Amino acid sequence: MLSLHTRIDTADVVHDQLVLPYERRERCRQRATLASGEEVALFLVRGTVLRDGDLLTGEGGRVVRVVAAPEPTYLVRCASATLLARCAFHLGNRHTQVQIGAGWLRIRVDPVLKEMVEGLGATVEAELAGFEPEAGAYAGGHGHHHDWQGAGGLLAPVPLRQRIHRPSDPAPSPEQP
Repeated sequence: MLSLHTRIDTADVVHDQLVLPYERRERCRQRATLASGEEVALFLVRGTVLRDGDLLTGEGGRVVRVVAAPEPTYLVRCASATLLARCAFHLGNRHTQVQIGAGWLRIRVDPVLKEMVEGLGATVEAELAGFEPEAGAYAGGHGHHHDWQGAGGLLAPVPLRQRIHRPSDPAPSPEQP
């Protein structure tokens, strides 16, 4: 199985695509299926969020492009910039992930939030779209300049063998790693 663990800025050739909804692009360790049907393993640093267009590579130098899968969302539009800002404020006040575009907001489907922004005066359309919410003020940004890469570009150590600890396991002795 191909392991993907290194983000790169550019590639002459892209071998496949990894199409995932936002919820799966937030996970740091997972198995996934490429557009070609091949299974892959992702080994990423905790807190890594994959963005539409990111390029990943692993052993053998194969390159895979991340694609935001269309998923159910609401597109919020307002008659004025002030009303759009009010809607963004109230969504943010509820710690809702929001994608911001020129004159619109996109949120995950949530009937309560839909009713709230409609009550503020917004129009809301259901749509299937790639969801790319703002990273947040404390996320360190991801402006595609990739200054977050460490030496060698590895996102996380690639485990040769990973031990899974369960709550029922006995605590390791001081001599055990």
